[in-house]
Amino acid sequence: MTRTASVDRKTGETDIQLSIDLDGDGAGTRQSGIGFLDHMLDLFSKHALIDLSVAAAGDLHVDDHHTCEDIGIALGQAVDQALGDRAGIRRYGHFTLPMDECLVTAAVDLGGRYAFEYQAPIAAAKIGTFDTELVEHFWQSFAANSKSNLHVVLHHGRNAHHIAECVFKAVARAVRMAAEDDPRSNAIPSTKGIL
Repeated sequence: MTRTASVDRKTGETDIQLSIDLDGDGAGTRQSGIGFLDHMLDLFSKHALIDLSVAAAGDLHVDDHHTCEDIGIALGQAVDQALGDRAGIRRYGHFTLPMDECLVTAAVDLGGRYAFEYQAPIAAAKIGTFDTELVEHFWQSFAANSKSNLHVVLHHGRNAHHIAECVFKAVARAVRMAAEDDPRSNAIPSTKGIL
């Protein structure tokens, strides 16, 4: 069974087409109109081994907020759809990722319920023209719409670009682990029998 999904999200602020294949190798094109976000999506796709294509047109003359938020929403919705009933997945994933002076832990439960805890502050307000507060907001939007618990903790780090990159890579690796097939079970990973 293929684990793919496509989401078309059109609002008064953005127009987004997004598609994923959970069993890919990181292929696809990312064209959000926001260079730094495209870089982060490239990292996510490569480290999660999820094929990801994004084409977005947004109100970037206002700022990057709506486009970044709505791509996070669309990616979360696509992951939720592609997982189906979640039978046979590991469900839980975690990864502690070092990158230069940074160390970030991400842990995820793809269990069908939303919770979000984020302790990865970035001191600088901007990376180039990108508002650093959007890193947290992107992942909050993803967690809510993928119906997952997502916890992100920065243990240490100073460089704003490195912290953002470390967060995206760590979450990617955690999602990869959680979404993988469990070789010991093809059942829904819950005593309730449903997620």
